[in-house]
Formats: sequence, structure tokens, C-alpha cells
Amino acid sequence: MIVVSTSYTDLPLARWRPHAAVLAFGAFAVGTDGFVVAGLLPAIAASLHVTVAAAGQLVTVFAIAYAVSAPVLAALTTSWPRRRVLVTALALFAAGNAVTALASGYGLVLASRVIAGAGAAMFTATATATAALLAGERQRGRAISTVILGATSSLVLGAPLGTVVGGLLDWRVTMWAVTALGLLAAPAIALRLPAVHGGGKGGLQAFLAPLRDRRIVAVLATTVVAFVAVYIPYAYISQIFAPAAPDGSTLAVLLLVFGLSGTAGNLTAGRLADRYGPRRVVVTVMLALAVALVLTPLGRDVFAAAVAAVVVIGFLSFSITAPQQHLVITMAGPGAGTVTALYQSALYLAVSLSGAAGAIGLEWQGPASLPWLAAPLAAAAAALTAVASRRLPR
Repeated sequence: MIVVSTSYTDLPLARWRPHAAVLAFGAFAVGTDGFVVAGLLPAIAASLHVTVAAAGQLVTVFAIAYAVSAPVLAALTTSWPRRRVLVTALALFAAGNAVTALASGYGLVLASRVIAGAGAAMFTATATATAALLAGERQRGRAISTVILGATSSLVLGAPLGTVVGGLLDWRVTMWAVTALGLLAAPAIALRLPAVHGGGKGGLQAFLAPLRDRRIVAVLATTVVAFVAVYIPYAYISQIFAPAAPDGSTLAVLLLVFGLSGTAGNLTAGRLADRYGPRRVVVTVMLALAVALVLTPLGRDVFAAAVAAVVVIGFLSFSITAPQQHLVITMAGPGAGTVTALYQSALYLAVSLSGAAGAIGLEWQGPASLPWLAAPLAAAAAALTAVASRRLPR
């Protein structure tokens, strides 16, 4: 059995890619669950005899459970072997989705989304930190981007397919399919992943340790700012490009293009982070995104121009995820498991804030102004990243 130390100065595992691919498959299952429910809301509402707005709270509850439980579960399990954490997370995730598929009442379905969200948070944070550890410092960005590829693939493939299955058969069939994905990933991780140890003490001390480092706190705060800038245009893409994509089919094309260009951006950024350093990549990407967002309203009336704008925005939006995690993992060292969980919480906080900020901008200035609302935040994230990763003391 291969045992990999938690020390970031040790030699990396020679063949980390197959293990990162297994972790990416688990991320695909988790990501599909996070995205697919939104496409099933009308069917869920009809089945449970509630309004679509009430059914929409399943998405909200999942996100809140994810954000709150990620750092807590990471702290409680930081001394566990990573393989045990990952398998336990997938078991929790599968159990939550199985209950969702079986439940006949709205209350139980809500509770099941809490369980699934906790399992998803526990898996994603641990998977990215484990892949980074297996690959070693020189290839850390590529390893993280491989795991993230599973999540972006769920946006491009998993969620649309799940929505189609739910429409043709039943939404519960889709939830069973998501459950099966989680169960398929668990034995592969249990049997194939090397023994990677957490190497730390659990509990409150593990939770608070990363928060004592001012650089890490600054990067987490920057993550919130950066992803509010990313998710405002994504959340309201249907409104921003309504003149060019007025119906469902044209909007679906834009969403597909966004997912595909985002996947390319993620893979490219992982390699660039390894070559040039994560700080430089994040600063460059966020500045480029700010410029792209300023120019976006110019292409909202013509479909070809809208596609071009979405290609650029999608590529840049997904180009910060791997470098940003690379940056915070490098700062955390052996505490990466907990800090990646805090990173996931920051990300989901940004998702919530972007919805509220976008709604205010939509109400006050209209959809054309939303990219201009996001652009200053992207520029601010670039400036904060430059400061947080270089000058702030521990």
C-alpha cells in the first residue's frame, strides 16, 4: 500500500492523474446534484403539491447546508485518513439523494437536501486538497483543475441530461441516477486511492487554525468578491442576453457555450498556475474579466456577438477556481483540508450574494447594467489578490 505524507515538501506520487480522475468522477456526481434540481423544479413542485417558489427552496437549502457544513465537517474529520473522509462523504451524499427520491412530503425532501449538501461539501473540499497533495507542488494546479473538471462537466453534461431524464420519466428517476453516481465513485476511491493521512487534530482547533493566518482570511474574502463578480452575469444570463436569445433553444446554446468555454478555461488556468504561479494568473484573469464585462452589453443584441461574449466570460470565469484554490492550499500547507472547506463556504456565500446583488441591479438599472455592476468587483478582486498573497503577514 502506498502511503502519502501530508508534508508539501515530500515527493509527489508519480502517477497522480488516475487518482485525480477518480476524484473528478465523484465531483461530477456532486456537481450534477447541485445543478440538476433547478431544472426539475416544476416537476418537483407538482409532485409535492407546492409552488415552484417553495420547490426552489430545495436549491437554497442545499447551498446553505453546503456553506455551513463544509468547514465544520472538515474540522471534525481532519485527523481521518482522506480515503475514509471521501467515502463517508459519498455515502452521506448518496443517502441524502436516496431520501429525496423516496420522500413523499415537502418537509422530508427539504431535510434530505441538507444531508446531500453536507455530503457534497465534505467531498469537494477533501477531493481538491487530496489531489493537490498527491500531485505535489509543481503540478498542484493541474491536479486541482482535474477535479474541478468533474464539476464543470456536470454543468455541461450532467445537469442537462438529468433534466431530460426527469422530463421524459420522472424527477425521482433523476435523483436515483445521481445517487447511483455517488455510489459508483465510492468503491473506486476506497479501492484505488492511496492512503493519504489528514495529519492533524480535529475539533475547534482545526477549524480556527486557518483563520489565524491573515493571508488566508484575506484570500477567502477575496474569493467572495471574485465570485460575486462571476455569478452575477451567470445567474442572470437569460436577462442580460434576452434581446439576442429570446427563447429557450437559443438560451440553451449560450449555456452550453458557457460551460464548454469554462471547462477549457479551467484546464488552461491549472497549467498556467503551475508555470507562472497562482497569484499572477488570478490577478491577470480578474483584470481581463473586468474588461470583458465592461464590453459585454455591446454584444447583447446580436446572437453571434452574444456567443462571442459568453465564450470570453465563460473562459475567464472558470479560470480563477483552480489558481485561487492553489493559492490558498499553498498558504495552508498541511491544513489544506480545512482551508479548502472554508474556500467552498466562501464560494457558496458568493453565490447567495450574487443573486441578491443582481436582483437589486436588475430592479434599479435593468439587465444591461448587470455586467457593469460585476466589472468593478472583478477589478477589486484582482487588486485584493495582489495584496493578500504578497504583503499580508501571518
